[in-house]
Amino acid sequence: MRPFQPNGAFRAIESGEELRRSAIRGAAASVIGQAAGFVVQMASVIVLARLLTPTDFGIVTMVTTFNLLFRSWGLNGFTELIMQREELSESLASNLFWVNLGIGTLLTVVFAASGRLMALFFNNSAVTPVAAGMSLTIFLGCLAYIHLALLQRAMHFRTVALINFIGAAAYVLFCILFALAGLHYWALVWGCVAQYLLIAILSWSMCQWVPRLPSRKSDTSAGVMFAFNVYLHFGFNYLTRNTDNLLVGYKFGAQVLGFYKRAYDLFVLAATQLLSPLSSVAVGVLSRVSSDREQFERYFLRALSLLAFVGMGVGADFCLIGRDFIRVLLGPQWDEAGKIFTLFGPGIGVMLLYNTHGWIHLAIGRPERWFRWGLIEFACTGSLFLMMLHWGPSGIAFAWTASFFILMLPGLWYAGKPIELNVWRMVSLVWKYFAASSGAALLTFAVVRNFHTPVALEGGPAAALRLVVTTAVFLVLYLLAVVVLHRGTKPIAETIAMLKYLVPSRSQAILNTPVQQVDTAVSTLD
Repeated sequence: MRPFQPNGAFRAIESGEELRRSAIRGAAASVIGQAAGFVVQMASVIVLARLLTPTDFGIVTMVTTFNLLFRSWGLNGFTELIMQREELSESLASNLFWVNLGIGTLLTVVFAASGRLMALFFNNSAVTPVAAGMSLTIFLGCLAYIHLALLQRAMHFRTVALINFIGAAAYVLFCILFALAGLHYWALVWGCVAQYLLIAILSWSMCQWVPRLPSRKSDTSAGVMFAFNVYLHFGFNYLTRNTDNLLVGYKFGAQVLGFYKRAYDLFVLAATQLLSPLSSVAVGVLSRVSSDREQFERYFLRALSLLAFVGMGVGADFCLIGRDFIRVLLGPQWDEAGKIFTLFGPGIGVMLLYNTHGWIHLAIGRPERWFRWGLIEFACTGSLFLMMLHWGPSGIAFAWTASFFILMLPGLWYAGKPIELNVWRMVSLVWKYFAASSGAALLTFAVVRNFHTPVALEGGPAAALRLVVTTAVFLVLYLLAVVVLHRGTKPIAETIAMLKYLVPSRSQAILNTPVQQVDTAVSTLD
């Protein structure tokens, strides 16, 4: 893809009918790519959990707790700027690239030099060299982010999904090979470096654009300020989401942190696998209808309904099967992580709904409000962490779940206030899914609590059987509860219809359907 025309203007972006079609194709490609990545990631979790120890994961987590904040400079900020900006010139994109790379290079050096301080904080000398190795990912990431953002702006979501999938697969492959070679925690470090190197190479290959030398551009400073506001929100949000690692690692050590991190990673898997691929598509589409409040609200509520139906069900089920799920997935040596994961389960659905408030802030071009809300989020969640630290990793997991319940409604209200989005319409849309999942979970527990596995089955096989039985009972009860509360199967039918549009064959067929049918598929709330 060549993003710019000879005159330096960005190639035309679709609108109207073409925008809706591109959105559905983009969502399909993103979700399918993320699903493939999920399979690869789960394979890596299963294999690496048996090749490496909790301590190995704990040491690398001590470093990545800080590294991910530095590594995300440019990814969070410039990506949203390029997606949201109505007009984008090649000179502005070039300036953004050099600003991003310059700051990224500085952050790489600073992070490598800070390894000794991190080692002192965690009282673990292995942290120093690991920090030096992981610093390379900061520079490599900054090489790729602008090119990936240009691909997304051009609606090449399929290409971006392919690049990310290849990078994830490379990470898994190299980690396993290095672990088999006996490199212990270094397997995770070099696997991550290989992933970012490959993503940088592929992004430049797919987006065939070489940045020009920096030039004086009047709107560069305004663009950088927009990106900086987005990154400030991400920074505080990141601090919120990693204060737990700091507290657990500092107070309980690398092994306990390893258990906690495995449970947390599976907890946020729902957000990374379901919400993340939809976010870039959602922000792109909502940005282009932000001037029409009714259409904006209709599209947003349709996405919220889908997330509520899936997320509430998945969260309640994981609350029931958490321990058995970890036992089957990772093995008996990770049972402690299973206890922690069970407390994360109830927060999965609410987390998905809460995180959509960022779509609103970005789509209406108000990142400064997103940043301000990030301060409130940090204060609330950090306070809960400190209150629950006495109860160890389980207390921190409970604090996470409680924070999403506390922040969801205020967060959505604050995000939608500038365009007068009706938060109570959101409540009326999702409360039935919450009630259905809660009721189904309680009934499932009452039904299966006396279920005994055959004597011949022990350990993993017994856990797998309990997992299957519990999930099957819960799924039936949950769907029945949804039908009863909605007085019909409309929510289920709408969700199935939307998912069908995300299947490649349907996405291709939709190109030949009238635009009214496409609009109906996206806005079935009406």
